[in-house]
Amino acid sequence: MHTKASIINDLTRMNAPRNKVVLVHTSLRAVGEVEGRGEAFLEALIEYFTADGGLLLIPTHTWANLGGESDITLDMSSDKTCIGTLPGIAAVHPMAHRSLHPTHSMSVFDGKTKTGEPGPAEDYIAGEVMVDTSTSPNGCYGRVYDMGGKILLIGVGHNRDTYLHSVEERMDVPNRLSVNPVNIKIRLLSGDVIERPIRHHHAVGIKDVSARYPKYEPAFRLHGAVEDGVIGNASVQLCDARKMAEVMALVRERSGGIELMADEEPLDPKFYE
Repeated sequence: MHTKASIINDLTRMNAPRNKVVLVHTSLRAVGEVEGRGEAFLEALIEYFTADGGLLLIPTHTWANLGGESDITLDMSSDKTCIGTLPGIAAVHPMAHRSLHPTHSMSVFDGKTKTGEPGPAEDYIAGEVMVDTSTSPNGCYGRVYDMGGKILLIGVGHNRDTYLHSVEERMDVPNRLSVNPVNIKIRLLSGDVIERPIRHHHAVGIKDVSARYPKYEPAFRLHGAVEDGVIGNASVQLCDARKMAEVMALVRERSGGIELMADEEPLDPKFYE
């Protein structure tokens, strides 16, 4: 059985940064049994990644609520997310500063007990309620790039790497967002409701763009954007946000901007070698 201490040791062994923005996607099943379960695993991540002034980001997405019976896509009092166990724990954790994005919220941790006072985590999520796309370069996902952050994939691949959606938004890749915005609602802890328009992820003719993102992995590796490690039983990729964005821009330039995510075919090496 893994412990909080052994998880921290695994992170130390792979020299994961403690002073940067680190966005984490996790499969707890891949990690294996942890003493104290998901709560202890999250405590290990918070302790490690905020030790030297870093920020830990855990996605707490609720995009599956789009088109549901209610037009409230984010309820800040709920621990229900659509992407797994750890996000649900992070959504209502007492140290979490959760952003007000209606479909792609995230909990941000700066290692300090939440007091409502301004601080690094609150600064990071500021203005998120005003973004009008799913993973806006002007929001929390875009700030991973702006601040030279990392993406840590624990037991999952780039098909779960939501940051890559933000890179495509930054590059203005066509056929990635709904043409027209939809009005959706956020219920605050106070019970008040905010209504916001948003253009959500949608690609005509492609069922799931993110399912094809692993096609970029050979290019990421060739250009040194990925480092490998192990946490618990899980294989891990520690990815550099800016390097991945640079590789995707290179691929787009060399491919002439053609649609590369429409099929399962590997990327042509001439696009990135």
